[in-house]
Amino acid sequence: MTRWLTEAVPRGRVAAFRTLVYLFVAADLVVFTPWVRARASVPGDLYQPLLVGRVLPLPTPTPALVSVIFWVLLVLALLAATGRAHRLLGWSVFALYLEWMIIAMSYGKVDHDRFGLLVALAALPTAGRARHGDPTRTEAGGWALRVTQIAVICTYFLAAFAKFRFGGLDWATGSVLAKAIIRRGTDLADLIAGVPYLLLVAQFGILAFELLSPVVFVLPARWRLAMVGFFYSFHLVTMATITISFAPHLVAMASFLPLERIRPVGWLRQAGAGRLRRGGPPGQPAGATTPGRPGQLDDQPLAASGDDLRPAPLHQP
Repeated sequence: MTRWLTEAVPRGRVAAFRTLVYLFVAADLVVFTPWVRARASVPGDLYQPLLVGRVLPLPTPTPALVSVIFWVLLVLALLAATGRAHRLLGWSVFALYLEWMIIAMSYGKVDHDRFGLLVALAALPTAGRARHGDPTRTEAGGWALRVTQIAVICTYFLAAFAKFRFGGLDWATGSVLAKAIIRRGTDLADLIAGVPYLLLVAQFGILAFELLSPVVFVLPARWRLAMVGFFYSFHLVTMATITISFAPHLVAMASFLPLERIRPVGWLRQAGAGRLRRGGPPGQPAGATTPGRPGQLDDQPLAASGDDLRPAPLHQP
């Protein structure tokens, strides 16, 4: 079990995943959850903190507190995406983002798509140093990715458990998807809803998919990636039909992917080197020539050694 939990992975994969996660945290603040800042404007009596907020205990949100968390977290997340000071910045981002989520989810609605991301933020500070493109393997980084993967799969499996706990078999045989389509369905969803019994089949399929999701851990690498691709396609269809994105969960699920193959910095360097080989510095149009140095024309010398430079005799009439 210990060997499986700490299976070594390339440091480049850890570095890419770290950058992706912290950049998403910054994007989450300004794109997906900017509404959290409005929570500080409601009466404090409406704040019903989650269990973790009661145990710590955390203060009731105020406009000043929420604004400070927002701006400090935004700056630290962008700094952490560089990979520098990974422990100090990593733990700081985790603590602030946890508080940001507690504020967000303490007013009556709790989203389960944040679990994998929070586990990733808690594990990444322990992953050690990592640079993009580094093929050296690390067990600490492997552990950070593995626990994130477990959290991702638990999100699926426990979602099925919750469906049975609160809805029983009626969740699969009822009108859950039909109600979702009525509330927030797209034109594509309206087309699907018109097919007899298709929504019931989809509800049974969702339960089966969630219950069988742990199988991903026992599959060979090639089939594991195929199953993860199916997970992503499921969420693509969900977004296209009932406009639910699960964006934090999708970011955490990237822990399954060979992200070390994605090297944007290396690609930019190769593009610059290729332009230099074609005859120009970066920023110069392809095919343009380099201005000649004194005594040269188009990189060709005006005269070569041994050339006869005496004036030619004049022709007589």
